[in-house]
Amino acid sequence: TFFHHINLQYSTISEFCTGEACQTMAVCNTQYYWYDERGKKVKCTAPQYVDFVMSSVQKLVTDEDVFPTKYGREFPSSFESLVRKICRHLFHVLAHIYWAHFKETLALELHGHLNTLYVHFILFAREFNLLDPKETAIMDDLTEVLCSGAGGVHSGGSGDGAGSGGPGAQNHVKER
Repeated sequence: TFFHHINLQYSTISEFCTGEACQTMAVCNTQYYWYDERGKKVKCTAPQYVDFVMSSVQKLVTDEDVFPTKYGREFPSSFESLVRKICRHLFHVLAHIYWAHFKETLALELHGHLNTLYVHFILFAREFNLLDPKETAIMDDLTEVLCSGAGGVHSGGSGDGAGSGGPGAQNHVKER
C-alpha cells in the first residue's frame, strides 16, 4: 500500500520533476544513486531514479516468490532485507518530494495528504525497524515536527494545517 500511495503522491508532481529541474536525485546536500542489477552505481536524474524505484518495487511486490499469496508458500530468506531495501527507496522518493517539490504540493493543496502519508510511513518503518536512522536523519526535523503531535496528524486532511501536523509543520517545510 505504501508503494501505491507514494507512487500516487509522486504522480501529482511528476510534471514538475523533470530531468532539467531535478538533474540529480538529491535531498538537501545528499545525492542518491541507483545501483543496477550488477551493483554498478548509476548517477541519474530524479525522475529516472523514481522510475527505477517504482519499476523495481512493482516487480518485487508482484513476484510470487517474494510476496507469496498462496496458502502454504514460504517467504524467501531474503524477505526482510528486500522489504528494508524497498522502504529505503520509497523514503528517498518521499524525501525528494518534500525537498524539491513541496511548493508544488502546497499549490495543489495536497500537503495534508503528503504529511499524513509521510507520518504513516515513518511510524510503520520505526515500528518494524525497516529504516536505518542514519538513512532518515536528513528528514529528522520534519519527522519530529510531524510526529510529535501524532494525534493531530491523524485527524483529517483539511489542508489548513489542522490535521496535517499543524501550521508549524507546513512553515517548517516551506522554509526549506
